[in-house]
Amino acid sequence: MQDFLQLAGERYSVRKYSDKEIEDEKLDKILRAGQIGPTANNSQPQRVFVIKSKEALEKIRSFTPYSFNAPIVLMICYDENVSGNARDGHDYGADDATIATTQMMLEAWDLGIGSVWVRGYDKHELEKLFDLPENMVSVALLPIGYPSENSKPSPLHSRNIDIDDMVRYL
Repeated sequence: MQDFLQLAGERYSVRKYSDKEIEDEKLDKILRAGQIGPTANNSQPQRVFVIKSKEALEKIRSFTPYSFNAPIVLMICYDENVSGNARDGHDYGADDATIATTQMMLEAWDLGIGSVWVRGYDKHELEKLFDLPENMVSVALLPIGYPSENSKPSPLHSRNIDIDDMVRYL
């Protein structure tokens, strides 16, 4: 594995994918990265639906243009029946699923596989489209695949705010 800051800095949102299939062992590693992420009270409410079959991919592509014709789309959800709640009533499910998504994104990049975090869709419509149970809440779509040879980072990719604007010591 390379230096983490280098990995995180080089990773970019891939919106053009090649036709190359993702090897099962690499997909397993990506999913494992989502499994081992920290969760509130170790409740592990994250659930990942692997959209890979021709029928499921056609369904997702008819629903949103933001699948970018990736060979696999991960639908990341959380199970409300197992997610933890804070004293103030905040449900940690979305937070936990977000951590899992981030870890899968970074593991994919470390394996040479691109991804793009997608939240530009009607989550209730998506949940209906795939007939998810009521306790399953969609958090994000994560199209994944090998970047095409003409894939490149957005011009905004390397634009960061100054560290002094981001960090405050108290």
